Amino acid sequence: MTTTKSVQIDQEAGAAGLKDKDDFSEDSASNDVTPSQPDLHRSAQQSASIVRRIKEAAKSMLPDSIFLSLLHHRLIGRYPNLICPATFNEKILQRSLNPDPRYIDLTDKLTVREYIAAKLGEKHLIPLVAAPDAFTREVFDTLPNSFVMKANHGSSFVEVVRNKSETSFEELQRLAAQWLSTDFYSIARERHYRKIKPRIFFEHLLLDQSGQIPADYKLHCFNGRPGRPVIYILVISDRFGSATHGDVYDVDWNHLDVAIGYYKRSATPAPRPQNLESVLDAAVTLCEDFDYVRVDLYAPDNEVYFGELTFTPGAGVLPFTPDRIDYEWGKLLA
Repeated sequence: MTTTKSVQIDQEAGAAGLKDKDDFSEDSASNDVTPSQPDLHRSAQQSASIVRRIKEAAKSMLPDSIFLSLLHHRLIGRYPNLICPATFNEKILQRSLNPDPRYIDLTDKLTVREYIAAKLGEKHLIPLVAAPDAFTREVFDTLPNSFVMKANHGSSFVEVVRNKSETSFEELQRLAAQWLSTDFYSIARERHYRKIKPRIFFEHLLLDQSGQIPADYKLHCFNGRPGRPVIYILVISDRFGSATHGDVYDVDWNHLDVAIGYYKRSATPAPRPQNLESVLDAAVTLCEDFDYVRVDLYAPDNEVYFGELTFTPGAGVLPFTPDRIDYEWGKLLA
């Protein structure tokens, strides 16, 4: 069985509604044509395609700051203050426009592995199956029965393959080509993505003892003041299934009445993980060099595995419920 999760934007931004570059403008073309009018239908489709191409060309010419301001207004409901940012999203937008040079290698899902091995140890890395220069049939033939295909240059380029016999080289090759041709920077103008060379790689399929893909722990780590960092944990459960939920906890595993993006909160909180302290310790170690970073981890069966580091989560257009959290988190981010 193959499970696809190949949306081309950060997972939280996808939940926020940022699915493609056209999301901050209204589609002015209509396809409301009955099947009995095939010529008019084709004409409408061609017109819509032309309009979309014109829009994309026009938006590609917008300066990054204007593009992001329009996108922020579209998804957050207000124009951002990029000169004196106050909210979390505004400060993330400022990072997108002026990224720390370190973000490039640490956002690249392949080059970051060296950093994680040095900071945490190689045992916390999901085993790498292959990172070929090109995805060929020979590479496909050598892959194990189950694996995960990813791309290194953007978020949520993920294809879970539980049974290799249920997919094909051609299917995965088409998906890989789609990912590799995507300019991730152009989606939300996160400038550090421009310098990441796109590559396809394959990892071991991480499962818990029950055979399920473990929950995704996204630890928002604020380290801009003395003492232990302030950490909030977004737990994405059943990420590749039909009952995906997103729940926010504090470090004491209190279930907070907070929603990030449009993830639905669970009716009841998940049990406190037995290895919560190990998860938090790993996050503290990985965030110690930054005033803020989102550390993604997996914690199946009392183990802790690294997922990714994200410095501009949600691309700076991430809705919070209630909205005051945007301001509260903004105070935590220096």
